[in-house]
Formats: sequence, C-alpha cells, structure tokens
Amino acid sequence: MTGQQGARLRALTDTLRRVIAGQEAAIELVLTGLLAGGHVLIEDVPGVGKTTLAKALARALDLSFARVQCTPDLLPTDILGSNVLDPRDGSFAFRPGPVFTNVLLVDETNRASPRTQSGLLEAMNERQVTVDGVTRELTAPFFVIATQNPVDFQGTFPLPVAQLDRFLLRVRLGYPPETEELRVVTERRLADPLLAVTPVLDAAGLLAAQAEVRAVHVSDAVARYALALVRATRHSPDLELGISTRGALMFYRAAQAQAYLRGRDHVSPADLQTLAGPLLGHRVILSSEARYAGRDSGAVIDALVATIPVPL
Repeated sequence: MTGQQGARLRALTDTLRRVIAGQEAAIELVLTGLLAGGHVLIEDVPGVGKTTLAKALARALDLSFARVQCTPDLLPTDILGSNVLDPRDGSFAFRPGPVFTNVLLVDETNRASPRTQSGLLEAMNERQVTVDGVTRELTAPFFVIATQNPVDFQGTFPLPVAQLDRFLLRVRLGYPPETEELRVVTERRLADPLLAVTPVLDAAGLLAAQAEVRAVHVSDAVARYALALVRATRHSPDLELGISTRGALMFYRAAQAQAYLRGRDHVSPADLQTLAGPLLGHRVILSSEARYAGRDSGAVIDALVATIPVPL
C-alpha cells in the first residue's frame, strides 16, 4: 500500500466511524468486503445504522448509489431494468434498473421472492445483467450491501444457499456502547453527520486499491492453514454442508483485503481467524443434532478454528 493510498483508506475509515459510532469492527468488515471485490450482507434489527452505513460509504467514495426496498411483489425487472415500448415509433428502448450503479443497497432482501432474489445472482457474481437475451456490463466498481432483519419472519423468504454464497461476508452491527449511543442521540439533535460526509477516495483510487489487494503475500503455510479450516467444515459432524472451493477462494481474498486494510503486505493466521465467522458461518448448514442442541453456525466455526493448529 502506498503512503497516499493508506492515508486515504484511513480517512475513509475515520469518516465512517464518525457517522456510525461504536461500530469499528463492522466498518472494518464492510471495507474488507469492498476491497476484496465482494459483497456484504448486513443482518441485524432495524434502526442500528445499516442504511446509513451504505449511504455514507457511497458518499465518501464519490460513487453513484441506488436503493431497492424489497417487497414480496418486487419483480426482477424492477432491479435489473426492462425494455420499454416507445409508442411513437413502436421501438423498444432499454430502461436500466437500479442495479446499474456503483453501490447498491438491497434493503430487507429476504422480503423479495426467490425469483427476484435469483435475479441478482448474475449481477453479483459476473458483474453483468442479461435482459431479453442481451447482456450488459455493470460499471466498475460494483458493490452490493444487502440487509435483512433476523427477528421478523412474517412475509419473508429465506435466502437460498446459492444466494448466500454470493455474499463475501455476513456482518452484524449490534447496538453501540452506551457512551457512543449517548453521543449519537445528543449530537444528532443539531445535524445529521451523513450530510457532512465528503469524498476521500474516488472510483479510480478504489479500483487501484482492489488491484493492490491481490498482490498481498500469502505464504504456503498460511494458505494451507486457510484450506485446513475450510476442509474441517466438510468433515464436522455438526454440519451437513461445508465450505465449497469458491468459499475457500473468497476466504483467501478476504484475508488479503483485511491485511491490506490493516497496513500489512502479508496475510497472518490472525486475519483468517478474524474472518472465519463472518465469511464461513453463512455458507454452512447445521446438522439436525446441532440445531436441536441449540448451537449456531458461529459457535461451530469457532470450535473448528480452535482445533486447527496455527502455523508459526
């Protein structure tokens, strides 16, 4: 990381921290997902800053932003776009949907039908959209932040495994510490800090940083450690479905991005341990015995991490 690039990333982090108080770990995960070229699913209760974080990120990066509010009657064309008839000459013209942006917020994504959810798969994985047989490239960078409420199940459709696998990380914000929450409720009486956000990095700078992330060194020992963590999920009696090869590749790239964000030119085992829960937890399926025992995927992943020898 160049000195100028590092200063810009620190400024970006500081900007988000001023807007979303007391959420340093979550902000780091979101930026890790962005630098790795992936997408992020934020799963938490309403009112903890999910939408604000997405807006602040787009403003701080001087990127275009669009929001989709998911409902059961939302159609794929409402997100991707459609061909519209011009009655004057009988021709059709493509009207792009909100997916043609840099930062796309898909709010309450589990309220959309499976058909609509699947409409995002191509966009998220291949950075392109196919409508009526015509494929159109999306503008780089393209970053999806999706949200869902884990405590409200009425009128929702659980995300299928294939959809979850497109999200690099699953992030939970939680409530801020008491001192930070007090600062939020007192300072925001006068002004919304989101309005004061100014660009600290642009699209070209972000794309350059994403390219530099791929050059972060991963030793053979650390790569084998990452693969050992992945393969352990495939043999755990607590899991019916372990991590795929694509998940292993995402694990590798996310670790590079986190090391880069922390100012290092190499990945350490600690990077993989930090990312194991947010990256692996939503890609596994618990066994019936584990569910009946009241265990969750995070606890299972943590237990597996504790059993794998850490390379020196």
